[in-house]
Amino acid sequence: MKLMILVTSATSHASQRNTVRSTWGSVAFRRDIGLAFMLGISKNSSINEQIERENLLYGDIIQGMFVDTYNNLTLKTISALEWSWTYCSRVKYVLKTDDDVYIHMPVLLAILDEVVDRRQTILGHLAKGWRPFRDIHSPYFVSKTRYKENKYPNFHTGPAYVLTSDIVEHLYRAALNETFFKLEDIFITGMIANNLPNIEHHHYPQFLNSRPKYDEIRNTCAMAKLAAVHMLRKEEIFDLWRRLSDGQSDCYKH
Repeated sequence: MKLMILVTSATSHASQRNTVRSTWGSVAFRRDIGLAFMLGISKNSSINEQIERENLLYGDIIQGMFVDTYNNLTLKTISALEWSWTYCSRVKYVLKTDDDVYIHMPVLLAILDEVVDRRQTILGHLAKGWRPFRDIHSPYFVSKTRYKENKYPNFHTGPAYVLTSDIVEHLYRAALNETFFKLEDIFITGMIANNLPNIEHHHYPQFLNSRPKYDEIRNTCAMAKLAAVHMLRKEEIFDLWRRLSDGQSDCYKH
């Protein structure tokens, strides 16, 4: 298999998962691409029952044994690494992404074809010199007690990044031996990856970390150049999928 896509999703996001399945996630019908959703366990038993029924229907849900909360996103990613290493170790690449991201598969696959011989590599949007949020009201708040440095190590932002499969086990095992840090992208692709030997980081501007402006989202040709677009509403994902897949665009002719 060429690519395994693991989409982190909240337990209550059934409609977001259906949006992914109905749009860009349909690429998983290809024999060389797989797709699954990574969830935790809800405190609401009825939601857990709904997830069981959803998985019976689609067979694409993986649940880790932890409570599904924002502060447990790191556990969700570690569970994704564990599952990928255990059940999908022969895949070439693993894409970790979120359920509010639009993945434009033609661009992503073109990038993977460019790096076909690379090993021990993480690629995506590489953040350099980012500072911790010290505002206690921010969801990204980190106290000086928890992280005393003024800058984070270089890391790949969490909405979408790709790992070559040869580092998945190393990241997973190393993460188990480090002190928990709630910001999964900084922890896994920064703190952990930078302490392992020989892992290369490659920045691709085609992976957007922030939500584009409205006019940019409406610009089909601008969107056609991107691999990952973050923070999109469900209707925007459907619209983008329609515009990029209807065969009407001449963007690819230029």
